[in-house]
Amino acid sequence: MASHPSRQIPGRIRTIQFLLLIIVGLISLAVLIYPLSLSPGALSLNVGDVAPQNFQAPEAIEYVSNVRTEDAKLVAEQAVQPVYSSPDPSIARGQIERLRNGLDFISLVRNDEYASPEQKSADIASMSDVTLPSETIQSILDLPSARWDIIRQESLSVLEQVMRNTIREENLSSVKRSVPTLVSLALSEEQAGLVSELVIAFVVPNSIYSPELTESARQAAREGVEPVVQTYKAGELVLAAGQVVSPAALEALENMGLIKPGPQWPDYLGSIMLVLTNTALLGLYFFRQKNSILREIRNLILITVLFVIFVLGARLLIPNRTIVPYLYPLPALGLLLATLFNRNFGLIFSIVASVLATYGLPNTLDLAPYYLLSSLIGVLVLGPAQRIWAFLRAGLAIAATGIAMIFAFRVPFVQMDWIGIVTLLGAAMFNGLASASLTLLLQYFLAQALGLTTAMQLLEISRPDSPLLQYFLRNAPGTYQHSLQVANLAEQAAESIGADALLTRVGALFHDIGKAKNPTYFIENQGPGQVNTHDDMAPIESSKTITQHVLDGIALARKYRLPRRINDFILEHHGTMITRYQYSKAVEAAGGDESKVDTEDFRYPGPRPHSRETALLMLADGAEARVRAMRPQNEEELREILRDAINQAQKTGQLDNTQLTLQDLSTIIDSFVHTLRGSYHARIEYPKIENESAINNVPTIPREEQKS
Repeated sequence: MASHPSRQIPGRIRTIQFLLLIIVGLISLAVLIYPLSLSPGALSLNVGDVAPQNFQAPEAIEYVSNVRTEDAKLVAEQAVQPVYSSPDPSIARGQIERLRNGLDFISLVRNDEYASPEQKSADIASMSDVTLPSETIQSILDLPSARWDIIRQESLSVLEQVMRNTIREENLSSVKRSVPTLVSLALSEEQAGLVSELVIAFVVPNSIYSPELTESARQAAREGVEPVVQTYKAGELVLAAGQVVSPAALEALENMGLIKPGPQWPDYLGSIMLVLTNTALLGLYFFRQKNSILREIRNLILITVLFVIFVLGARLLIPNRTIVPYLYPLPALGLLLATLFNRNFGLIFSIVASVLATYGLPNTLDLAPYYLLSSLIGVLVLGPAQRIWAFLRAGLAIAATGIAMIFAFRVPFVQMDWIGIVTLLGAAMFNGLASASLTLLLQYFLAQALGLTTAMQLLEISRPDSPLLQYFLRNAPGTYQHSLQVANLAEQAAESIGADALLTRVGALFHDIGKAKNPTYFIENQGPGQVNTHDDMAPIESSKTITQHVLDGIALARKYRLPRRINDFILEHHGTMITRYQYSKAVEAAGGDESKVDTEDFRYPGPRPHSRETALLMLADGAEARVRAMRPQNEEELREILRDAINQAQKTGQLDNTQLTLQDLSTIIDSFVHTLRGSYHARIEYPKIENESAINNVPTIPREEQKS
């Protein structure tokens, strides 16, 4: 009977399971935190760095660009010209007054009768407001009084005209150059030059630069700039490999979540917590799983390798891509494990892989349900995977689920055009078909290379025209018919307790294949009246001949390249029981003294059944043989025979390494009764007819009467 699950698997296997869990956990943690295998979000870039790869927008995005807005404000600020105050009339009046005072001083010097010419020149030259060359001073002193008065009036008039205009520091030179054009043309060139010289000395800016007004204008210009909204379409190139990172590009990458300053302690802690949780989930599943698949190191290693390959491939290919994530056939992992092992494996590893593959990505919220639900539905739709159509059906289910998830989690939250939507829908279709095709291809090669058992293999080898079954039928037709009956019996029982019905049926078909090598040693192949060869053999020799069919069956299975799982049915269908008939003969020959007979000489090589399926075969094989020999007359007798057969297997410890419970055994008995009741039902006894000739002599009907 079944013991506690934790005690059913040897400590060595438990240790290997634990080590593989640690390896898976460490690899998962590495792919989550290692920058090159993570999304570009783990890359640390700064302005001025060279981009190590192409960066594309993972989805359509629209955001307010602070960098570009600041650039626009700076441009607007720089476009503001310096602000000056309005022309100040007091400055013009002051300069005119100064010019008048200067001219009056020159007039006084000219009219001073007591000063010498040299003294007059020196006095004019000493003027502080204007510096005149000696030639100009001499020209002024030489002018007649009337002409000087004209020059004096013209100078004041020209200066007044000039100072009426706006004069700033930056255009002062140009204003001074324009003074000669304002002098009256009635003056001679020399006199006009004298006027220009006197006026230019008093031309000054009358509009002063205002820092306060300028800053206020620039601030108004900055505030008038609207925030710059930057948009990117899904898949648009943001930064090409080899380009220098600009502030605007860095801002875009940060808004898209493609880069960040680098993993800080929250990132590491989050990755560690996720890996620990998933490892705990797998650990609980492993240690509470009753499936014999986890007993084999080969299976454990294969599951680990497949899981790591698919998750690592996702972490390398998905980040910083727009379409690739929806193309990546992650659901193939669940389909493949479900096909090679069982549905539960496919479901549990689909959950873990979907979470790890999408963790920390900018579009996690739509990728996680996309992978998770499509994988789970794909595994459930795949079913027993007994036909190619099942894989196609699973692929279509994955595609349909992926399309539904795109409409549920992508389209409502991301701005996309119709081209983008159609592209993603096409990617989802490809994902489904690629997952199914990849699974179909890999399950075939892995099953062939590693000796695993798949439903399609089982169906192929169980075809009546398969070479080994044809050999079986020709050489041992009686055993072949017995195997068919046992297969029906075991298959029905397997379905009733939730075991693998197909595997049980095919294993039952081949369990006695070894008898085909020496068919006449087995009573079901001996014809009526044929001498039983065991009657002339010693009990030990007869027993060895009987038990040899197990080893002969293994030899044939290897010769015809049957899946290794079928070997378990051949080896375990008798477990370590003894050939009771030959043992009884040996005890009888020893005068009834059992101590003189070594039971090991009559024991099958075993081992005992290690799975529900092989245990079902043992029980069905024994039940069918007993019922066929004892011919029960009613259902109660039939049920009693079955109970006795199962009790015998329990007493000898044949079911100790299986996961069959008392409830299972009760269900198995009911199933056997239902099946055998139809096979060995009571038949009516036909009465003997004395006058057989009366029945056999049928009168001839004339042809004419037949036509009428």
